[in-house]
Amino acid sequence: MPRKLYAHINQNSTPVVLERRTPDGPWVPEGTADPDISAAGKGTFSVLVEGRSVRATVVKEDRAAGLVKLRMGGKLYTVRVEDERARLVQALGLDKARGGVVPELKAPMPGLVLNVLVKVGDVVRRNDALLVLEAMKMENLIKAPGDAVVTQVHAVQGKAVEKSQLLLSFGPVV
Repeated sequence: MPRKLYAHINQNSTPVVLERRTPDGPWVPEGTADPDISAAGKGTFSVLVEGRSVRATVVKEDRAAGLVKLRMGGKLYTVRVEDERARLVQALGLDKARGGVVPELKAPMPGLVLNVLVKVGDVVRRNDALLVLEAMKMENLIKAPGDAVVTQVHAVQGKAVEKSQLLLSFGPVV
């Protein structure tokens, strides 16, 4: 099954769906024939499009943000690339911590706080373990939604919490 990427060109909300048909093959628009692409220098490519050769130059690349700036035919294009996992994370609203600090963490479900793993002043990184919450006889490891500093611990080990009850407060990493 082909792996897919979604390319948003110049902030267009409708992405171009790209697929890779073989593990080492090129990324091509879904449902098209394989294009003829060849390297023409560092960061420069020659792409055969509808029988015409077009030069594409990578002007800037930010892999962490999934952004690439290309110059093709005298025009500058900004392309934001995301994979299927990133699209799912966004659809579930789990990407909210990326743009800044999430000010607080609330209980995702009612339960019993088994262990608080952080204290005020601790610097936490995205996905660091914060506390253990027991719900329906299962232990749930609650993780940091983003990089932050713990400013207040509201959860108390051994105490029950209700859904949406405030557990921790955060501030920015300085």
